[in-house]
Amino acid sequence: MTTDRRRFLKGAGLAAAAAGLPFPAPALDLPGLCGRYEWLAGDHHTHSQYSYDAMYRIDQIAAGGRAHGANWIVFTDHGHAEHEKVSVEPTEADFAAARRKYPDLLLWHGLEWNVPGAEHATVFFQAGDRQAAKLREFERTFDWRLTNSEASSLANEALALRGLRWLAEQERTRQIHAPVVVINHPLRNGRVAPHELRAYRDTAPGIVIGMEGAPGAQADGFPKPLGNGGARGGYINNPGANSWPGYPAEAYRTHGGWDWATAKVGGLWDSLLAEGKPWWVTSNSDSHYNRGDTLVRPDVPGDWYDTHGKFPDPVDTGVPQLLAPYADFYPGEFSRTYVGVTRRSLEGVLEGLRAGRIWAAHGGLVQDLAVGVHSGGSAATLGGRLRVRRGSDVTIVVSARLADRPNGGGSVPRLARLDVIAGPVTGPAADPDTTTAPGTRVVRSFEPRWAPGRQVVFRHTFRNVREPFYLRVRGSNGDAEPTPDVVGQANPFEDLWLYANPIFADIC
Repeated sequence: MTTDRRRFLKGAGLAAAAAGLPFPAPALDLPGLCGRYEWLAGDHHTHSQYSYDAMYRIDQIAAGGRAHGANWIVFTDHGHAEHEKVSVEPTEADFAAARRKYPDLLLWHGLEWNVPGAEHATVFFQAGDRQAAKLREFERTFDWRLTNSEASSLANEALALRGLRWLAEQERTRQIHAPVVVINHPLRNGRVAPHELRAYRDTAPGIVIGMEGAPGAQADGFPKPLGNGGARGGYINNPGANSWPGYPAEAYRTHGGWDWATAKVGGLWDSLLAEGKPWWVTSNSDSHYNRGDTLVRPDVPGDWYDTHGKFPDPVDTGVPQLLAPYADFYPGEFSRTYVGVTRRSLEGVLEGLRAGRIWAAHGGLVQDLAVGVHSGGSAATLGGRLRVRRGSDVTIVVSARLADRPNGGGSVPRLARLDVIAGPVTGPAADPDTTTAPGTRVVRSFEPRWAPGRQVVFRHTFRNVREPFYLRVRGSNGDAEPTPDVVGQANPFEDLWLYANPIFADIC
């Protein structure tokens, strides 16, 4: 154990002991420990021909996701004046047709909200036959493209919070059901300040569940024949007039495909978790134009969308498209967000998302993952809280089923390491723009013996726990720490990571 790790354990009131070998299977009831959930893969961020910058029919997104193993999909076309004016009801009609065509898929009609004073967020809920009307009402009242509220300012930040309170009030009065908001590509442009993330969470707890830990558009980093490659997730930017000035230059690049806010141990995500409050991470496709697809959007005049609120159906050329703007994957093709559900239904997924029973992975790094924590007679899994008697031991158990089939990159990914990360829960941040959690550390790393399809199980025990803390798990196919992706030279299949959401240990 390194000096830094000992310092964390001492500072958090913990002493650690861990088994360096796989946990003996006969001694462990994994379903009992980790919960008997069905884990459904899905995507909360996709775009169709009703977005000003995309091309797919709704049923094509659904079919593509279904073919790549997605069980649930949210359609989130961009807020836009013409979209609000003419697109919402036609989208709802196409969405309903896709539900009938693919009854085995769990589908939502949502919106990508242009958040006043910030950037983008997924918004979705259930409202029955009033779905289109409620989405339009929200878009018309709170989207920055329709309210002239894009600039970073206190007034625009306040409008964003009013939008969140609207969702909460609509739920309270049963106008809509189970709204969910996820902040999309949070640091792509550095426009969402830490205090805004905290304000969103605290204004609408249970509705604003977290952020994209990894953005979509992961294929944008592929080297291009003409040397004009982009960056994974479109993270190719620099600070601008509306960027929060406290972010370092490295925050504007992905790290192993993941947002710096997630990838940096002891960074922004950990600073939120150190408050002891829920803040979950996800992954998605952000599908606009999917790499390798043979479909293309017909040539139309530049003002076509502003006139019609929809692009013509794409046509099939029979030729795989590899150059810009084909920077995305289909839902489930590369990025997957797994949600633990008690029932295979819309309600089940919503409940699992809100509860934080979520882990996300790129490129099929593992087939499945289970994480459980136990102390005495109590246990908890992802997103949960464990009640621990002061002075007791706490054990985390991590199980992964290794990949046994080629991914979209043509090879079977090899899980090289699993890390257990832990940090003290210190309460609300004195400075709402805090971006660090100095007490958070990688406390244990495991290197599984690789064999296709093999299940590996590891454990780590914290002894004599005196103070509250949280634990989370990540894994990769290579590096010990994620490194910044090189613009134009980042094949996403070469650098794969998974992240699981935290479990909190509360002292009683």
